[in-house]
Amino acid sequence: MSARAPFCARPRRHPLALTISLALLQMGTAMAQDAATPAASDTLQLDRIVVTGTTTRTSKMRSSVSISSLDSEQIERSGALSATELLRTIPGLRAESSGGEGNANLTVRGVPISAGGARYVQMQEDGLPVLLFGDIAFGTADQWLRADSNVDRLEVVRGGSASTLATNSPGGIVNFISKTGSQAGGAAALTLGLDRQEFRVDADYGGKLGPATTFHIGGFERIGEGGRPIGYNAANGGQIRANITQQLDNGYVRLSMKFLNDRTPTLLPVPVTVTNGTINTIPGIDPRTAFFITPSLTRDVGLNKDGSSSVSNPHDGLHVTSTSFGAEASLKLGDGWTLDEKFRKAANGGRFMGLFPSDNGNNGTATSFAGVLFNTSLDNFDNLFNEIKVSKALAVGGGKLNLTGGLFTGVQNVAETWFWNTYQFQMKGEGAQVVSNTGVPTAAPVGTGFSTFGGCCVRNFDVEYTQMSPYAAVTYELGALNLDASVRKDSQKASGYYLSGNATTGTWDPATQGKVDYKVSHTSYSAGANYALNKDLSLFARGSEGVSFSADRLLYGNPVDGSVPISLNKVTQAEAGAKYRQGALSVFATLFNARTEESNYEVTTQKFTANKYSANGLELELAWRAGDFHISGGGTYTKAKITDSSDATTVGKRPRRQAEFVWQASPGYGVGAFDVGASIVGTSSSYGDDANTINMPAYIVVNPFVSYQFNDKASLSVSANNAFNTLGYTEIEGDGHAARAINGRTVRATLKYQF
Repeated sequence: MSARAPFCARPRRHPLALTISLALLQMGTAMAQDAATPAASDTLQLDRIVVTGTTTRTSKMRSSVSISSLDSEQIERSGALSATELLRTIPGLRAESSGGEGNANLTVRGVPISAGGARYVQMQEDGLPVLLFGDIAFGTADQWLRADSNVDRLEVVRGGSASTLATNSPGGIVNFISKTGSQAGGAAALTLGLDRQEFRVDADYGGKLGPATTFHIGGFERIGEGGRPIGYNAANGGQIRANITQQLDNGYVRLSMKFLNDRTPTLLPVPVTVTNGTINTIPGIDPRTAFFITPSLTRDVGLNKDGSSSVSNPHDGLHVTSTSFGAEASLKLGDGWTLDEKFRKAANGGRFMGLFPSDNGNNGTATSFAGVLFNTSLDNFDNLFNEIKVSKALAVGGGKLNLTGGLFTGVQNVAETWFWNTYQFQMKGEGAQVVSNTGVPTAAPVGTGFSTFGGCCVRNFDVEYTQMSPYAAVTYELGALNLDASVRKDSQKASGYYLSGNATTGTWDPATQGKVDYKVSHTSYSAGANYALNKDLSLFARGSEGVSFSADRLLYGNPVDGSVPISLNKVTQAEAGAKYRQGALSVFATLFNARTEESNYEVTTQKFTANKYSANGLELELAWRAGDFHISGGGTYTKAKITDSSDATTVGKRPRRQAEFVWQASPGYGVGAFDVGASIVGTSSSYGDDANTINMPAYIVVNPFVSYQFNDKASLSVSANNAFNTLGYTEIEGDGHAARAINGRTVRATLKYQF
């Protein structure tokens, strides 16, 4: 494996950059993109038509679903460094975006984060899932998603119809919707890190190819440290996406493609200590900047899926690849019938490498600590998804009745190989040297990996999940009243194997092989009503029940060969609220109750849990504009508790990492050619464990920006992420030896030119 060039070296010309550059040169100059500006009387864009979590084209004001949206301009101003960090600006969402570009934890309202990833939320691109499951260990959906200039808008559904209009998503749906060239124009941007080594180029362009044909192409490429003072190019790669749309007399047909090949640093917990429930940093280790995969660790030897020795470069961090092709069509068939079809085939793979402390150096008094290298090969995450639905509009009883029947089918592969060696590192956050790699092989995979965490983590599994989900929905509009109800039958079949390694032979042990062969199903429902008292005030209510199936987390403990029932993760919700606007003020308020039943397995603690949770709360989203000043934001108050558990001592406690109050604010002001603003996120304190013995303090993160518009095409902006270098913990191990925090301050400058 070739070594990285130093940052000061001239970046090599990747095919991605050449493709984008050539495309832009050939297209030439075009009109600047005409971005729609929301009216001063609709600051939350309540009249905007939404397509996520609904079977009809309905505005937010007329819908009985809690939904938020961000347009491309709001996304750009958020200052977010990843797709999941962007979600921190959405009320009701709890996004722990401290893992780097991927591997984030995400949930909604009072639904728990008891496993990594997004167990109860489905992440989508253009209405189809990125992965079928959101909480695969070391393979979360956000790892294969990049929110770049291809995104036209983001729509987020919390609760509600997410239970029946998507799979494994009772908590919500996050849908990144692409630009299609319907508005001619594009832009190119160059971003430089002012306090970190960072270089990134973004470009996109769209427009007409003919009277009824539009296209869009865009992407990015970057090289640099990746947000922390790592000392080498831990971030290296990019993405390109494109689509072409043909308008027909009765609808449209669209083809799309995506190519992603990106490396980013994996940010995991760092050693800390806990005294009387208070988290303490260890001298020399700053959780905001610490990173232990230094130039002293350049190779790691383990097993590959075939049982032979393989050598990996730990500097690759989180390396993901994805090549996908999609097709989409919407056709009016006549007599009120409409056909909608979506299809996508994706080839996904990569490797997850991150350093996890298995101790804290004798409570911080030693000069070194033991670190486990999470070396996980993402052998096969390929998937194929298809959704087809037909709708019929009827005039009934003076109103409009819409009947919808749909079928979602999918195949998701989940194949991984684990081999985790243990190293001894200097107790320092930057430039730590490997003190000892005793037992770590240099040529044959017979070493510490076989004893890590009691031998749990020499694993290989390959499972195929086949999903079939028919659903039906009915909506009825009668004057000011909108009613809707939907039902979904999720059926899943899993087949494959799992096995462990043998320390004596140094390869896979056939005696440990287990068969995966089971079926599981569940019927979910959702029903809601919305009543518009007038054009500026609507009331709504909804009740729902949904389920999330587990994938690899079932491959521990109970047999998965069909001989015993498979456990489900179920969420039951009730919500009611109001949407209101008066002048330049808009308010979206929702009262909610969420009840969750789930089981889980934690790799690092090797513990099984079975819990029930209950949460009540209030969710607020607001926006206001006064001349050139505008502000949007919101907050979520949640009162949650564990109502039942396999660990009786936790019953009645607050679930781990569940803050009672989380809030967001995005103020902005334009004066002349200058535009200034910020994205601010705050959270009250929470507990790091279900026993409520470790306190994670409240914190506020401020991400300000200032931009100057030279003319109608060129602009320069400077933005900071975590401008005040806040130390904010997002998780801690139950025994308190290691915790993960958000990144420290980073500052960037972007020069942008619009075509």
